[in-house]
Amino acid sequence: MSDTPSQDKDFKDSVNLPRTDFPMKGNLAQLEPRMLGWWGERGIWGKILEKNAAGEPFVLPDGPPYANGHLHAGHALNKVLKDIVVKYRNLVGHRCDFIPGWDTHGLPIEQAVEKRLKDKKVDKRTLSRDVFLEKCREYALEFIDIQKAEFQRLGVFGSWDAPYKTLDFSYEAQEIRELAVFARRGMLYRRKKPVYWCLQDQTALAEAEVEYAEHESPSVYVAFPAGAEIAERVPALKGHAVAFAIWTTTPWTLPANLAVAVNPELEYVFYQLGARVICVAKDLLPKVLAEVKSDELAVKSVPLPGGEVSAAAMVDPSRILAYAQGSDLEHLTYQHPFYERRGRIVLGEHVTLEAGTGLVHTAPGHGQEDYEVGLSYGLDIYNPVRPDGRYDDTVGESLAGKRVFEANPLVIALLVEKGALLNDAKDTVAHSYPHCWRCHNPIILSATYQWFIPMDVPFHGEKTFRQEVLAEVDKVEWVPSWGHSRIRGMLETRPDWTISRQRTWGVPICIAYCEGCDEALVSPELMEKVAAAVEKEGAGVWYRTPVKDFLPEGFQCPRCGKGEFRRETDILDVWFDSACMFSAVLERRQRMPADLFLEGSDQHRGWFHSSMLVAVGTRDTSPYKACLTHGFVVDGKGEKMSKSLGNVVAPEKIIQQYGAEVLRLWVAASDYRNDVRLSDQILKGLSEGYRKIRNTVRYALSNLYDFDPAKHAVARSELLPLDQWALGRLSEVVARVRQAYEDYEFHLVYATVVDFCAGDLSAVYFDILKDRLYTWRTDGPGRRSAQTVLHEVSSVLLRLLAPVMSFTAEEAWGFLPGKSEESVFLAGFPEPGAKLEPALAERYAKLFAVRTAVQGVLEVARREKRIGASLEARVLLTASEPVREFLKAHQDELPGLFITSQVELVDAAGAEATALDVTRAFGDGVKVSAEVKPAHGHKCPRCWTYAEAVRQGGDVCLKCREALAA
Repeated sequence: MSDTPSQDKDFKDSVNLPRTDFPMKGNLAQLEPRMLGWWGERGIWGKILEKNAAGEPFVLPDGPPYANGHLHAGHALNKVLKDIVVKYRNLVGHRCDFIPGWDTHGLPIEQAVEKRLKDKKVDKRTLSRDVFLEKCREYALEFIDIQKAEFQRLGVFGSWDAPYKTLDFSYEAQEIRELAVFARRGMLYRRKKPVYWCLQDQTALAEAEVEYAEHESPSVYVAFPAGAEIAERVPALKGHAVAFAIWTTTPWTLPANLAVAVNPELEYVFYQLGARVICVAKDLLPKVLAEVKSDELAVKSVPLPGGEVSAAAMVDPSRILAYAQGSDLEHLTYQHPFYERRGRIVLGEHVTLEAGTGLVHTAPGHGQEDYEVGLSYGLDIYNPVRPDGRYDDTVGESLAGKRVFEANPLVIALLVEKGALLNDAKDTVAHSYPHCWRCHNPIILSATYQWFIPMDVPFHGEKTFRQEVLAEVDKVEWVPSWGHSRIRGMLETRPDWTISRQRTWGVPICIAYCEGCDEALVSPELMEKVAAAVEKEGAGVWYRTPVKDFLPEGFQCPRCGKGEFRRETDILDVWFDSACMFSAVLERRQRMPADLFLEGSDQHRGWFHSSMLVAVGTRDTSPYKACLTHGFVVDGKGEKMSKSLGNVVAPEKIIQQYGAEVLRLWVAASDYRNDVRLSDQILKGLSEGYRKIRNTVRYALSNLYDFDPAKHAVARSELLPLDQWALGRLSEVVARVRQAYEDYEFHLVYATVVDFCAGDLSAVYFDILKDRLYTWRTDGPGRRSAQTVLHEVSSVLLRLLAPVMSFTAEEAWGFLPGKSEESVFLAGFPEPGAKLEPALAERYAKLFAVRTAVQGVLEVARREKRIGASLEARVLLTASEPVREFLKAHQDELPGLFITSQVELVDAAGAEATALDVTRAFGDGVKVSAEVKPAHGHKCPRCWTYAEAVRQGGDVCLKCREALAA
């Protein structure tokens, strides 16, 4: 009787089939909350910081989101990017304490609180300032709690129990101390000056709070009648009615006109237009004539192809009465078009030939360049517009009380009535116009008394403050590199910083005014004393406490000697609030400067910008070493998300449908430096990527159920060649992924891991490995060799993926045998192992090339039903040298690589042989062919391989006999 098992015996229990409790499906909606609870219960974040306590710090501060409303996709993109950096840095041994933050002051919260009060039928005016501020505070804290929970649901690690908030008393106090440094350095001034003004919100705006959008404005050419002295300056004009022609798109500013500016270097022409002579820049005359109208304008032109008329052809040389240099026109006077007021011609280098007439209507109260020219000529900074956008009584009865934009047609009507309008009253122009970033309404430039930080004052020797800031910008590493030129360009041209706001909810500008002479007392000592009180009681103490309590006893105004003072009621710009994070948080809890600021590209004009200004202004240094920016979230077509278009994808919805893990994968897989597309189709594709990675990890774990690395691991030198190859490839992946994290190229992390899982592992290594894992001797060196690599692959992949796939990596880590740490985040980031030996790399590059080609031939045989499974096949190979010699040397390995029962090298190809293309691996000129035949022998009932050693109706193959005997 044979001692080998019978064909009828069930060998199922003798096969090492994979098994694991790690689920095939993620069930992320159930897994993620459970994992969040586990992290919290085990105090994993605290253990990470404790483990890395002696490590080199890496400081990534949180650019504070605004505490108003639920999170949107942009919030998720930003916070997950930061979380990836934080987790990676901690895994490699840095101490990277992420301190979440919130921006809490400012207009949107005021408006939200006012709406709540209105809904409850409470008049804000009946509340004291203290009560209103407390309601604003309550609202901000409410949304901090909401957003905190939403951020944590994304799996974001951080010191959530100790965030920073700009409404914290300690933060508000530190902000006032930074203001005191500016005061001490003589870098605060108050002046009536044109600033961006939101008529809707009735407050000044900083550069960062202005956005530009297409807007249609009136287009008017206006004649300003010249004074009689022009005939003395330009004799050829004697006896003629002369007018200076200007062009404007803001007719509402004409009541504030005090001058007309010309460029001293330009040449001007006096042209007879109907009954009057107009003065315009010579080079702009054709364009002006094409747009103004006159019944007597002689047009002598030849139509161009298409019926158009050349603008230059409209000029009649006989109507040119005189020329003059711009510098020759200075101090000439003119009559205002509709007021009994005379203005004068001034010089300004800001006047160009880009548009208009070459003469610029100048209202010092409504334009930055107008203001600067006005100062140099001693003009009044006249602004007849009140904070609510209505004219005051100085503009005359017909305009007084009217809103400025609504007054445009009224002003145009006045011009028509006075005969001063040179073009059609209905003409308009579409152009880019400034809008408020909050309410999105058009804004104006309006001169009001504001507090400023000057950009061009001397600062440390010969350098100005602006120059010092630019020097610090040049030291920062900007990612992408174009961020450097972008912020530099903004800082090179920005005006002085308007830091005052006419609101209630914010940090006060702690400056006193003398009741006797209205002198502003800019006192660092007063500010420091207020800061000490604010640290204990909050910013409201400034309003509750008499100003004299913050001044030395018996203090008198240094200008007039009086001793009564009132407080400034303006608050600080909220960009000044968030900019002080470096002193309120970094210097107190971390390290200054930060290693990295990471925010959206809009922060070049926002947080990056203001933080740089305050830090250089008070510390003489940049608050950050490197600055990384990401784009905005757009829909699948690349269009901006908006509720009106119905294309908004909320994080909450994504989490419910796909899980936060897929949202994290979306962040990691995107090239975030451009605008990032988000759609259901994109998320479905990422779900596929997620499944590939999860299945790879699951397969590896499922073959480790009987593996203890401490007992069973095989030394690298004793691993089978294929296993050595797999470890070498894994080492290459670790090096590539590690570099991608270092370079913030997270999309390369995702792509590299997915390619490795789907290509090298699932499609090749795992496919070849199955027979060895399932049917070879359980504790034999061949199976243990494979398990050693699978354990390493599992451990390494989970640690590589932990910063991105945090929930899944932690879940799978719990199923890894022999793990040294309770959490994947305490296990450290993998180091690249030994490099793949060139000879081994070349060997498998060639073998896999032949394998791929043979698989194509096997697939054809399957389709033609010549074979069923590939194990039913015997492959006959013919090859020219040196391929034949190579294949002969590795012939024993070929059946396992091809997953066939036999492979034979034959001298001549049969009639049904198929030529194989392996030139990429072996070079040109080689000839290789394969022919598929039925396998010899009988099917082994245990491993399903065909072998001649299997007797009809009886034995298993030799390999299985050995395994069963063991």
